[in-house]
Parts: sequence; structure tokens; C-alpha cells
Amino acid sequence: MKTMKALSMIAALSMLACAVSCSSNTDTDAPKPTEAATEAATEAVDVPELDGYDLLWNDEFSGSALDESKWNYEPHEPGWTNEELQEYTTSADNVFLRDGKLVIKAIKSDRNGKDYYTSGKVTGQNKTDFTYGKVVVSAKVPEGQGLWPAIWMMPKDESFYGQWPKCGEIDIMEVLGNDVNTAYGTLHYGEPHGEQQGTWALTGQTYADSFHEYSVEWEPGEMRWYIDGNLYHTVNDWFTAVQGEDEKPYPAPFNQPFFVQMNLAVGGTWPGNPDATTDFDKAEFEVDYVRVYQKPEYDTNVKKPEKEFRKALEDGNFIYNGDFSEDEDLTDDVNWKFLLFNGGQGAAEIKDNMIVVTSEAEGTEEYSVQLVQPDLPMIKGKKYRVTFDAYADEERDIVVCVSAPSAGWIRYLQDTKLTLTTEKQSFTYDFEMKDKDDNNGRLEFNMGKRGSTATVYISNVRVEETE
Repeated sequence: MKTMKALSMIAALSMLACAVSCSSNTDTDAPKPTEAATEAATEAVDVPELDGYDLLWNDEFSGSALDESKWNYEPHEPGWTNEELQEYTTSADNVFLRDGKLVIKAIKSDRNGKDYYTSGKVTGQNKTDFTYGKVVVSAKVPEGQGLWPAIWMMPKDESFYGQWPKCGEIDIMEVLGNDVNTAYGTLHYGEPHGEQQGTWALTGQTYADSFHEYSVEWEPGEMRWYIDGNLYHTVNDWFTAVQGEDEKPYPAPFNQPFFVQMNLAVGGTWPGNPDATTDFDKAEFEVDYVRVYQKPEYDTNVKKPEKEFRKALEDGNFIYNGDFSEDEDLTDDVNWKFLLFNGGQGAAEIKDNMIVVTSEAEGTEEYSVQLVQPDLPMIKGKKYRVTFDAYADEERDIVVCVSAPSAGWIRYLQDTKLTLTTEKQSFTYDFEMKDKDDNNGRLEFNMGKRGSTATVYISNVRVEETE
């Protein structure tokens, strides 16, 4: 059995040596930690032990300034990525330590008569890189439209498997400032771009109210995401390839050194831009600690699991409980799931062989009020038909589609707007699957941002193959 030996030194200030010992697929020369660095590391604040892990490195942010033996400032001009508005700077106004915490602050100012935003981003690239381990971060996010805090990981050598997304990306935590009840954990890879995302929503509190602990366990053949100790997302079937070429041997691209980074973005394609409600006096992303642990050894002799494809029911329907004859839990990941995002408010209930979706607020996105069923088998070259019955308390629009959560959210059945009336209607949509086989197609009914909160009634839902 091929194994990877972890570094034995705890909290070493340079983790590049681990790049060689942790990954047989990389050829990285790394400097050994100095004796002074080792002594400094042993003087670090005591941190909890984790069963089965050694502490690799940590930062409790107990000093007076950012520890640049562990972190880099990464300045960038506005618009560098995702159409974000902020300039990332090296200014102590944007990145500083206060009361034992790292603070990344977004600042709104004026330049040439226009709003101008600065913020901060710190990375551990070439200083605390490592391969495989458990990352634990305690953080408190800011609330406000257009604010986008993130804790994430990128490879030390982004060109090893190719530029993003081929290189891979591990998002430990992202929260949108206008929806601080929900946190996201995501894995990006490909090409074509694949992603798998999990969410953990809070009830009666938000991620902006207090500090929460975000962690990811990265192993050769599996990754697991936790919030406050709750496991909410597991991924083990990623890939990477150059378009038109064979896939690289699994578990590429996640078999190379990665580093932790943290930033507070302003605006961008996902959160949207700030507005008059955004309070920049409180636009602070606070981090209490970052701790990276590693097991003494990892089995790197792993194989990619074979995809399992859902079987159709006896009547040919790939939708389970499509007749709504079972009163199921609409919050779990089995069959139907009801979701709310970005200001959407509402509820769903199964009764009388249909599902009833009531809305109190439509939210800012079409998916703000959403009913989905995942795990649909989509096979390249097959033709499919979606059918259902629906009506509403008053005339209103909804959007239906079959999406690809694991393949960059492309659409197999394109977003299709339809108008519901107070009379039950039957709807039919045909499409051909032209993309790579996918065992995680998702039927979506999107009821947000349509100018109405009228109650929607859906029944007799089917997805089936056609000749």
C-alpha cells in the first residue's frame, strides 16, 4: 500500500517540505524549516488536539501585525475577477489585527466623483502550502448587500494541471452579505468546469451574529465540509482534463500542494453590487484562528468511485414521489427538496397528491424560492420528456429547467418561463442530452423574482426517456 508520511514538526512556519512528502505527483523542492522557526512555532498559543491528527501549522492572530512568515498580501486592481469592484491593497486600513483577531475590512470612498472600494486578501502561497489535512477556521462574516467574504484554497502551482478550473479550487466557506443565514462549501475542477456545492443554513441566527467554525477534511479520495462540527457536504468523484483529452489520473487535481487564503470581496457576479443599505462602517470580516492539522499518513492508492445512476420506476419515471403520495421531509437530500435563498421567504407542503408552495417574499433571484429533485440520470445522446400539472391562486410566472449542479450549472433543459393560471394545466417539455453523462441532473421549479407571491400547486411530475 502506497502511503504519504506527514511532517512531524508541529506548527512549522514553512510547509513547503510537505509538498514533496505528501504528493507523489509533484516534483517540488522545498526549504526545510529553520531552527529559529521551529522554536518560534513551539511558542504558539495552545490549540485543541484532534484525534488522529497532528497540528501542522496555525495562526491565532495574537500578535500586533499580520505574520508575514505565514501570510502574503495579494493586491489586485478592481475588476480583476468576477467583475468585483474592490481594489485589494496592502494597507493596514484594510488588513489588520485587533483583539486577537484578523480583520479584513472593506472601505468605501470616492475617486474622481465615483464610488471606490478597497479591501484585503491574504494568502499562504509559498509559505504554508500543504497536501492533505484538515483546515479549521473560526470566523464572523459581515452583513450587507454586495459583501462577499470567503475562506478558500488554491494550488501552489496553478499551472501544474492547467489554469482554473483545471487546477482545482476548494472553497471552505462563502457567505453572501445579503443572505447571512446560508453558508456554501464548494469544490471546483474540470475541464469542462465541474463543481459540487453544499449549503448549511442557520435558523434563528446568522453567520454575522457570532463566530462559527468552518472546516474541510481533505483526503486523497474524499473531501468533507463541516460547520460547527456538522457534516453537510461530501465529495469523492471529481476529475480534471484538458478539453478533448483523457482525464488525468484520479485524484488529480487534488493531489498537489494547496494554500489557504481569505478575502472580503465587494460586488461581483454572484452577490451583486452594494446599495444604499450597505453599511461599510461594519464591513469587517473577522477571523479568530486558522489551524491546519494532518494525519500521520494517508493512503494515496485510491480509485475514483464508479458513478451510480438512478433507476427509473416501473412506469419509467425518474422522478421519485412524483405523484406526491408520500409526505416526505422537504429539507433533506432525498427526493424533493424546498430551498430559499437571497431574500426568498416561503414554505412547501405535500397534501392531496400535490405540493403546495406558498411565498411571503419573492427574493432577488429566480431561485430564491425553489423546489428541486436531484440525482436524475442524464445520458449523452438520450432524449427526455418533462411533464407536470400546475396552477396558482392567481395568474403568475414560474421557471422550470433541468440543471447540472456538478457541471458548472449548465442547463440540459433550458430555463423555460411558463405562465400559470387558476385552472390546472398540463405542461410538456422535450430535450436531448448533448453533454457528458451526468448522474446528478436536477429538475428545478423556480418561483422567485417573478413579480408575484401567489401560491403554486404542482402535481403529476415526470421525467422519462423518449425514443
